[in-house]
Amino acid sequence: MIRRRWPAAVVCGVLAALAAGLVPAGAAADEPVEKEAPKVELVLDVSGSMRERDIDGRSRMAAAKQAFGEVLDAVPDEVRLGIRTLGANYPGDDRRTGCKDTELLYPVGPLDRTEAKTAVATLAPTGWTPIGPALLKAADDLEGGDATRRIVLITDGEDTCAPLDPCEVARELAAKGIGLTIDTLGLVPDAKTRRQLVCIAEATGGTYTSVQHTEELSGRVKQLVDRAAAPVVTPEPTEGADECAKAPTLEPGLYTDREEFGEHRWYRVQVPAGRELRASVSIGADRAVDNDYGVLLRAVTVHGREIVRGSEAGDGRTDVISAGLRYPTTIPEDRDGDGDGKPASETVCLRVSNSFSAPASVKTTPGLPLELTVDLVDGPDEAADPAAFGLGRGPWLLGVLALTGLAAGLLWGLVARRRTDLGRSS
Repeated sequence: MIRRRWPAAVVCGVLAALAAGLVPAGAAADEPVEKEAPKVELVLDVSGSMRERDIDGRSRMAAAKQAFGEVLDAVPDEVRLGIRTLGANYPGDDRRTGCKDTELLYPVGPLDRTEAKTAVATLAPTGWTPIGPALLKAADDLEGGDATRRIVLITDGEDTCAPLDPCEVARELAAKGIGLTIDTLGLVPDAKTRRQLVCIAEATGGTYTSVQHTEELSGRVKQLVDRAAAPVVTPEPTEGADECAKAPTLEPGLYTDREEFGEHRWYRVQVPAGRELRASVSIGADRAVDNDYGVLLRAVTVHGREIVRGSEAGDGRTDVISAGLRYPTTIPEDRDGDGDGKPASETVCLRVSNSFSAPASVKTTPGLPLELTVDLVDGPDEAADPAAFGLGRGPWLLGVLALTGLAAGLLWGLVARRRTDLGRSS
């Protein structure tokens, strides 16, 4: 009998082919796992108080509908969005029934913009304000999978269904560890509403925003929906110092701190030559404050000379105020670096100041929440770049303006004198 001997390579190839056919394609260890689409649910208050006409001369409900239309047009394709209402159906006085009045208006999933807009257009201010029950139901709507989850609550008043405290509900949801964030927006809120909404947001790592205008509402909700689609960046806690020499040195990134009323906090950044420092700071009024306030961000040398500053003032219409600055540097032509081939770097001190004040009854500790962003990007290619020359850097700008004014004055004087001489000679 003749036996055929198969080459080892052929045998291995046959076995590999069989294995490939038997093992599912998804079982490959090195195959990338597709990230699940983020989920967002907008929870809208449709209680009777939404009839009030104090947002741009229209009712709160009309402002919310317009804002929702703009938001739905701008939702990123990768976001799975849903809409839930509270207080939309029961107009009566029975507390038990009114506190169950929350409905899933549009289920969480791929967005049909026309269908969602049509559903929102049918809403009319009706009943109670069951915030706690609505949050519990919204969390259920977002269950399943490991996607990021975000609830955006829009309301004009505090919950009317105690003893179920919505702040406690938020804490319980956070304790489950399901990665749920709740952001809250208060439409023309009073002090009690503000406190409750701040508590809900803080319990889950979300944000609170006070809204007085339709444009503010649509802009903020768009921002929050976009944030759900963006990669999650967790701010790093830091603690500024009372002087630059003691300040922490920050790498590019996002940082959180707290600053007391009227306080100055210092941070340090190493800026390599040829790079541009971009920094911004936001301070939130998480409690009742006086209407006039401001924030100032300064970039200063280690010797105390101001390089550039950014500032912003507020008048009580928003609960977050931000300021930013840019400081571009160039590589000196007569110096290649610090001796080891690397460009020389400069220590820049960032000072954050605020002018917040509060009524005597308001606690001033802990300080106001502060968020600081630091980034280093490529600087200007040529020294002729206005930013590299120094326009906008405090003393430089004053010097340029002074010289320009002096030159213009001298030129005008010569022209005027020439005219006078010509008049006399004629």
